[in-house]
Amino acid sequence: MRNAPLRLAPHRDHVTTAAELLALCRRLKSEAPDRLLVADLFSGAGGLSHGLENAGMKVVLGADHYAEANETHAHHFAGMSVDWDLSDMGVVEEIAALMREAEIDVLAGGPPCQPFSKAGRSGIRHRVRLGLRDPKDARRDLWRAYLEVVRLAMPRAVIMENVPDMALDREMFILRSMVLDLEHLGYSVYTRIVQTSDYGVPQFRQRLILVALRENLAFSWPESVKTPVKLRDAIEDLPAVEGGWDIEANKNGFQHYSGPQGSFQRAMRRGMPRSQASRVYDHITRPVRDDDARAFDLMSSETRYSDLPEELRRYRADIFDDKYKRLDYDQYSRTITAHIAKDGYWYIHPEQNRTITVREAARIQTFPDHFRFAGTPTAAFKQIGNAVPPRLGEAVGTAVVAALAARAAAPLSREQVSDQLNEWWSERTDFGSPWLKNATRWQIIAAETLLDRTSRLVSRSVWPLLRDMPTPQDALAERDALVLVGGWINRRRQVKKLLALAQFLVGHAEGLVDSAAIDEAVSLRLVGRSIADVAMLGGASTVDDDEELPVIVNQAILRPAARYADEMSHARNKNSDGRLAVARLIGFGAGSRVAHTALLEIGREVCTTQDPACGECPLQRECGFAATHARA
Repeated sequence: MRNAPLRLAPHRDHVTTAAELLALCRRLKSEAPDRLLVADLFSGAGGLSHGLENAGMKVVLGADHYAEANETHAHHFAGMSVDWDLSDMGVVEEIAALMREAEIDVLAGGPPCQPFSKAGRSGIRHRVRLGLRDPKDARRDLWRAYLEVVRLAMPRAVIMENVPDMALDREMFILRSMVLDLEHLGYSVYTRIVQTSDYGVPQFRQRLILVALRENLAFSWPESVKTPVKLRDAIEDLPAVEGGWDIEANKNGFQHYSGPQGSFQRAMRRGMPRSQASRVYDHITRPVRDDDARAFDLMSSETRYSDLPEELRRYRADIFDDKYKRLDYDQYSRTITAHIAKDGYWYIHPEQNRTITVREAARIQTFPDHFRFAGTPTAAFKQIGNAVPPRLGEAVGTAVVAALAARAAAPLSREQVSDQLNEWWSERTDFGSPWLKNATRWQIIAAETLLDRTSRLVSRSVWPLLRDMPTPQDALAERDALVLVGGWINRRRQVKKLLALAQFLVGHAEGLVDSAAIDEAVSLRLVGRSIADVAMLGGASTVDDDEELPVIVNQAILRPAARYADEMSHARNKNSDGRLAVARLIGFGAGSRVAHTALLEIGREVCTTQDPACGECPLQRECGFAATHARA
């Protein structure tokens, strides 16, 4: 019965020693000199590995700190699949040495990224700025260990997959520092948040993908599939089954299978031995409680947990409003996560009154039917939920193979673009927003509050008054003048709010407008977050190099970033795609603050919505929009 742990034999080319791995790699290279060899760190069961092999690569090294996943990986892939802890610097150095000696071309994987305290970020930022490295970082933080493998092994390509949240904190600290390190090592770096359904995966699942190519090569993201795959396409061919590990229909360890009906299903059956064409393995799920069976029977894909009769709700409906979710055959599945190993209530079958099976979860992740998972069903669910969908890995891997073969030159690095923005800012004399240069943070807040969306005539007339008020105390002393000017320009309400903010700030360390005071003022609704973020970029007399600076995504900044990329047709959300586009231009390091400020001025005064003055923009040479819309 399948409720017993499934044990899997190693791959026929499985090896256990470094010497055997080197011999295997030499043989593979002699058989196909152009084939790329891959090391997959944090490999899990091998979803990314499987996708990369489908793209024509060969995975020869997998490492993860999870025994069942390593057993699964060792069964399906050649070479070494090891249970090594990459928080150990000795392991990091050993893996890098193996990669160098075996001439492994590609490093792949998804290192976990833990959140940082401000003190920890400050220390890393200081070392990044000075070009230093601290081995302790690699021991403590696995993403630093991953970068250390890159530094020591220098593979031809790096493919990193992770959760979007890794990139979406206000400062985008981890991602931007990783990119800067990679660029300093000589890699061109490309980042995107992708929706896996764009690549034939039948679920909503966003992932952050980073691709880095040695020797500064160009890379093009793969095109989306023309025909999306919905849940019906993925699992409707699988036979009906009861809930329960020990059901009678599974007594032989498999279910009878009548055959695929569509192209996706045929692809999932590819690789099954001919003798097993009428079998489907791992098509089992949890037993169903009687009360759950009654609840499931009442549910459609639109039913919320709170809609169920009270006697059938075992959890608080006000907290767990989506505790149960019946999937819809004609839509994408909700994201398959590792939580499915704990319970399957988010994944109730579209028609049958049970949660989905191990095989159905694997299908939704695009694992083919011949792919088996070591351990118990619970362990299988965990491996599936943690995996990169193979179809996503195949799409990205195919694009990497093409880029390495084409060897086209990459565009400017983030640091080079940042330098261009810095130079433009230092030379510019005619400012639409003069308070962005050589002003205090208080002056920036005052100007952004009073002069937003006013004419140039108004802003240039009022700015001299604000320029003479560098601190909140000065503004309070000139209260009457501010009130008078506010009446002239129809900004009475804004003046009142500004004076309230000034009164609040004078109680903070003699009016010092630092990040803590600004954040507190935002929380009290004394100033808006957008104005506060702009103020953080400036502040000639109050700037602290260790303060965390946000990546701002307002319309003025997003416009030139999106036009420069000329690929924002894929964008779904300015707070994800937009933030990556902005980070692409401002870089990370000493010059990013000024570059960010310059980008804001460009968006307001040069790269305007109508009739942009592309000839005045420092980014025009490589800007995709300027190439077809330039105005002298």
